[in-house]
Amino acid sequence: MKKYTYIIAILPFTLLACNQAPEKEPESKVVQENTGLRISKEKYGSTDEGAVELYTLSNKDGMMMKVSTFGGTLTELHVPDRDGNLEDVTLGFDSLSAYQKKHPNFGSLIGRYGNRIAKGKFSIDGQTYTLALNNGENALHGGIRGFNKRIWAAQPIEADHQVGLELRYTSPDMEEGYPGNLSVVVRYLLNNANEWIIEYEATTDKKTPINLTQHAYFNFKGAGNGDILDHELMINANRYTPVDATLIPTGELANVENTPFDFRMPTAIGKRIEEENQQLENGGGYDHNWVLNRDSKGLELAATLYEAESGRFMEVLTTEPGVQFYCGNFLDGSNIGKGNKAYAHRTGLCLETQHFPNSPNQDNFPSTILSPEEKYESKTIYRFSVR
Repeated sequence: MKKYTYIIAILPFTLLACNQAPEKEPESKVVQENTGLRISKEKYGSTDEGAVELYTLSNKDGMMMKVSTFGGTLTELHVPDRDGNLEDVTLGFDSLSAYQKKHPNFGSLIGRYGNRIAKGKFSIDGQTYTLALNNGENALHGGIRGFNKRIWAAQPIEADHQVGLELRYTSPDMEEGYPGNLSVVVRYLLNNANEWIIEYEATTDKKTPINLTQHAYFNFKGAGNGDILDHELMINANRYTPVDATLIPTGELANVENTPFDFRMPTAIGKRIEEENQQLENGGGYDHNWVLNRDSKGLELAATLYEAESGRFMEVLTTEPGVQFYCGNFLDGSNIGKGNKAYAHRTGLCLETQHFPNSPNQDNFPSTILSPEEKYESKTIYRFSVR
């Protein structure tokens, strides 16, 4: 287990209205002078559950990310292009109030269960549990008020030439219909290799499904700067999980060969997206889980993403068995994002490392049931560079 140094600051705090912008001056700052790594905190506003903070993490190259304690939300991610110019490459909003309204999980930390559970029902040891139906006839992303709508306790940390933020939340027994008191720790870490590292941990006092993930939307041209159809994607997977018309997996692990779902070699996202294909029709495009090729339980390459104009390149490494590739099919311009830009159809994409959708109801999928004697652990790295 890694050891982390926790940065403790006791500071006065005055609540802001939730529609106010963050203060220009940070409340606190931690600086590793010899590495150029920094983390600072500012007031972001409040919700009916209490005060919300916004943390800024940055490194020597200027890569910078902002994280809200409301939903563990990634609100900004500034990444250099091949000329060293920084651009915010993740979709989101300019204010806390916008994140409190309904939106397609821009930058959200998702739990207890990322992705869909069919009919909002599952059984454990003969007992059936019922969840809210918030995606047609299915349950999606943890419920009506999942982890993305909760305030997380936050603590700055630094270790091994990294700065980071540790987020903690305890989900009480039967919250959103899920059994067990679930204690969750999520760490967002940044280093000088331009890696955004996410570490997930959880324990429970009753058996419960768990499938934590991060729902960042990427556009390497910049948030709101056109579509993502020319981004070149590689997914290290020979198989994927086909879905029915409600986007619930059928249980089949289908071969990607000779289908539009073959991303084993880098391929433009838009190259085959309009082909006649029942699965593309079901998803409105790509909104599927890929079964990653794995040789171990450790970190392995899941996907890469490249945008030629900027030269931005990303590698996704994970300990998870799957990745959900979603290319913004349901974005329609109704979400007005940062800089007053509308997020139109397919202007962002997600690569959500995860277990498979509806796993509690599919015996042939890797189990997502966490028992009291176990500890849930997962890790994902988004590594940025240029080509």
